[in-house]
Amino acid sequence: MRLVNRSALSVKPTQAFVDWINLLEATEGEDDLNLADVERESTVYLIGEMDTEEALQAYVRERYLDILESELRAWEEDSRLWPETLDWALFERFLRVEHSYLALDLEDDEVLDAQPLDEDEA
Repeated sequence: MRLVNRSALSVKPTQAFVDWINLLEATEGEDDLNLADVERESTVYLIGEMDTEEALQAYVRERYLDILESELRAWEEDSRLWPETLDWALFERFLRVEHSYLALDLEDDEVLDAQPLDEDEA
């Protein structure tokens, strides 16, 4: 086990986010996703080490749009179908964030690797 020089944000959907997902494709009754379905697909973001709540809050406020767009894109790649206004209020309505100060890598046999998501980052 190795300590990774990162903290982590676990981003979980709210019911409002699930309702938006269900609006993307009209279904009825049992075909609709529920909060438990979508929570199983929650994302963990590794961030720089944060040692105070104030630093964490400032970081999330600075990067909320990146996180929000990533979460929306995970369910719908066509940004024209996203909510019209992507702001802090929507972030708070759609997502909840849990913070972990420490990130540990349990894989002893496999080297931690990172691949850029955007070609611009390559």
